[in-house]
Amino acid sequence: MPRFAVIGLGRFGKSLATHLAAGGAEVMAFDADRRAVENIKDEVTMAVTLDATDEHALEAQNLEKVDAAIVCIGESFEANQLATLHLKNIGVKRVIAKAKTTTQRHILQRIGADEVISPEEEMGAKLASHLLHPLALEIIPLAEGFSIMEIRAPADFAGKALQDLNLRQRRGINVVAIKRHYPPESEGASPILASVDNLPSPTTLIEEHDILIVIGHEDELRKLGEYSGG
Repeated sequence: MPRFAVIGLGRFGKSLATHLAAGGAEVMAFDADRRAVENIKDEVTMAVTLDATDEHALEAQNLEKVDAAIVCIGESFEANQLATLHLKNIGVKRVIAKAKTTTQRHILQRIGADEVISPEEEMGAKLASHLLHPLALEIIPLAEGFSIMEIRAPADFAGKALQDLNLRQRRGINVVAIKRHYPPESEGASPILASVDNLPSPTTLIEEHDILIVIGHEDELRKLGEYSGG
């Protein structure tokens, strides 16, 4: 079972801790605010009121045994830095720290954070991708300018074979898998996953509720919703 420590239980830290616990991980949650600890104690493995700027207090928790410690302190960057530094000093093998600005990112990297996340920046990038690629359900960047995307099959693809759509030759887009769905059971419900066709053949027909896993240049993927395949 993976083990994580989450330090700082604001909105982001609490969400992270509860989602990790719901996913089956062992989660140790810490905050200097007793109320924040009380609010999460029933949802994680262990919740402790603790000042993360106190290295001895952190050391007493045996955090060197966790797979990763995530510092989510947002209200005080000084506390964020000290917690990150202390966690590295006591031997935590992977420390992930939260930064609000590029300057904070650089500082945290310089003092030893193994990874720095910027939730606000990343959410902005994710929203931008969603707006640019309205069919996309999931986007995974690859080399610069290229991505893997999980997209809803455009309506005008239904009933056509991959070889007829000719996406590889015409758009440089490869369809690497198809998630086939049954129609929704009632109006407004989501389609139901029926099967996954990995590496579909050129003669595979696209059906109405299919989800396509595609690889290509982002410019071409963005145009996919406009492509009629005719």
